[in-house]
Amino acid sequence: MSVFTKGEVEREAGLVPALADLTERHREACLPYRRILDAIGARPPYERLVDLPWLPVRLFKTHELRSVPQEQVFRVLTSSGTTGQRPSRIHLDREAAAAQTRMLAATLRVVLGERRLPMLIVDSRAVVRDPTLSARGAGVLGMMNFGRDHTFVLDEQGRVDAEAVKRFLSRHGGERFLIFGFTFMVWLCLRDLGADLSQGVLIHSGGWKRLAEQAVDNAEFRRRLAAECGLSRIHNFYGMVEQIGTVFLEGPDGDGLYCPDFANVVIRDPETWQEAPPGVPGLIEVVSTLPTSYPGHVLLTEDLGVVRGVDDGAWPGKRFEVLGRLPQAEARGCSDTMGQG
Repeated sequence: MSVFTKGEVEREAGLVPALADLTERHREACLPYRRILDAIGARPPYERLVDLPWLPVRLFKTHELRSVPQEQVFRVLTSSGTTGQRPSRIHLDREAAAAQTRMLAATLRVVLGERRLPMLIVDSRAVVRDPTLSARGAGVLGMMNFGRDHTFVLDEQGRVDAEAVKRFLSRHGGERFLIFGFTFMVWLCLRDLGADLSQGVLIHSGGWKRLAEQAVDNAEFRRRLAAECGLSRIHNFYGMVEQIGTVFLEGPDGDGLYCPDFANVVIRDPETWQEAPPGVPGLIEVVSTLPTSYPGHVLLTEDLGVVRGVDDGAWPGKRFEVLGRLPQAEARGCSDTMGQG
């Protein structure tokens, strides 16, 4: 069952009451959140998505924001960050953890299908062995749940292991298989393999900063991988630990990122905070019904983006593009360098 089914009007009609209920639930259960809402005078009714009160995503680095008692916390997730920065801390109870896993699977199933596919990982096994698991390592581990016969493209020293890839393709190259990696590493490692990856489905994210420095945009990334590896099924995604389980997935035509039915984006003018119309860049606000154990359901990110179209692409709803970080915002640090997590 697809989670990319709702047009913009239907989506908003369903999300607004659900998110308004979540706002009041978190107001009751999380004292710091209640104080913030009281300070800004946020009160129902909320007529539209843009009326809902948002939190700056950075607050999760400086405040403990949870809506469940400490004894019900099942897992605490931490965000990536470059050395010396405070990570975000996200508190999940069992219900929230189960929901985020289930909805991530439902989102990726749209492009991967029902069965676990053989999986090529554009990274080193060392990244998942590190006891202080980096965001990159956590991303790899999370995606490994969707594959089988996991094969790493890099050896323990971070060098391309062409023989391992060759053996993988001899087993699985004639059927559909999954490739996962961070964007810059995919660019760096796959193009020179001289391998036929035409049956692969590539899921990738992060690392665009390094590619931008080489004047490689998304269109060029897709064009070169198709020409040099035969890879045509390519899906970038956008997501963050502060809204875990919600990923905005690139459509099959590469025409933008799409929102699953339980989520949406608002692009806000950084000076007026009003909603920017399609085609006009602004700050990305992400909304999702999944954060039930902490008030992360309406978040203003530090990323710039633009809506490219509404109900006019391969899937319904908004399609948007991430343009980069807000100037002076912290680097997310997840995958912009080979050696850092």
